[in-house]
Amino acid sequence: MRFLSSLPGFHRWSFYLALSSCLWISAANAQGSYRIATEGSYPPWSFKDAQGTLQGWDVDIAKALCEKMKANCEIVAQDWDGIIPGLVARKYDMIVASMAITPQRRERVAFSAKYKDTISRFVARKGAPADVSPAALKGKTIGVQRGSVQAAYLAQNYRSADVKLYDTPQAAELDLVAGRVEYILGNMVTYHVGFLKTPEARDFAFAGPELKGGILGEGNGIAVRKDDGQTLARINAALEAIRADGTYDRITAKYFPFKLM
Repeated sequence: MRFLSSLPGFHRWSFYLALSSCLWISAANAQGSYRIATEGSYPPWSFKDAQGTLQGWDVDIAKALCEKMKANCEIVAQDWDGIIPGLVARKYDMIVASMAITPQRRERVAFSAKYKDTISRFVARKGAPADVSPAALKGKTIGVQRGSVQAAYLAQNYRSADVKLYDTPQAAELDLVAGRVEYILGNMVTYHVGFLKTPEARDFAFAGPELKGGILGEGNGIAVRKDDGQTLARINAALEAIRADGTYDRITAKYFPFKLM
């Protein structure tokens, strides 16, 4: 530090200010910036408003996590069937899209702690039999979103049914109303606050029991690349923080009249 001591007082002060500024910028950059993928066509979890801006529960959760991490974040929409390949290909850094945690997905990505529960249910025309077992639905047409855990569940257990795959849940719902499928299978909460609240669904209701666990997942988690343990640790700490300070419950209450965990 002999160099500094040889400088006049004013110049020493200017040097310290510049050094402090550089250290502050370095610390700010160390907080990180992240690109986050969500689906964007799955209300109320993620969707685009009339201006094309991403909205929804997952979007708000992602923003809250970024605030806790003091990170600059960009949230982008990604079609569901390409969302994990995009993460692996480093197109973004994490997936905040109500993704079910399953053993198959754990082979490709790492998951945060669970940030909500997942329950799946069939929807059918009112008056349909309560029995929705594989034997009861033999030969029936069932609509489901392509690449979802519900699609995997049907592929594993309902091989005698006619399973039709759709790019979005809404496309399956439209075909149910039109009579092109007899049942649809998806997220119970999504149906409860979405499809079943619409005038088009007045003749439809849940059929059969609540389904969860196994291939349907252990709840929902935030996905990151397997080699990104640092980001995973930051996400888990931020999740714990938004649960502790009430942010998580406030976001949930904005969309749902019940808790998700």
